[in-house]
Amino acid sequence: MDIPDWFSGLRSALDEKLGVELLEVTPTRASCRVPVEGNTQPFGLWHGGASCVIAESLASLAAAAEVGPDGSVTGVDINATHLRPATSGWLHGVATAIRIGGTLATYDVSLTDEAGGQVCAARITVFLKRATR
Repeated sequence: MDIPDWFSGLRSALDEKLGVELLEVTPTRASCRVPVEGNTQPFGLWHGGASCVIAESLASLAAAAEVGPDGSVTGVDINATHLRPATSGWLHGVATAIRIGGTLATYDVSLTDEAGGQVCAARITVFLKRATR
């Protein structure tokens, strides 16, 4: 696992409820896995809202790694396309930086099932507040 030491204990209550397991967090990439079970809509399919939560969490964590422990980040835009259903197993999420600027960072996020099928494609833009020196 590649996660900055200062991330220790940095967890969201919602991520806990979803069962998110972080695997990697760097300024340019963040990844996790999350169980489908417990995160479905009433029809037994993976909930699209959960895809948005995972996408924003991954992008925000990568952005936080960019600004460091004294900076802060805020999601400002999310676009998600739900591509296929998932009914069991684990989904794997990966956020990859498209561009990291001075005040904004944009990430491409892909959620895939265990067979490698893409369940969701998302793009997230995050406001970066860097620590003043």
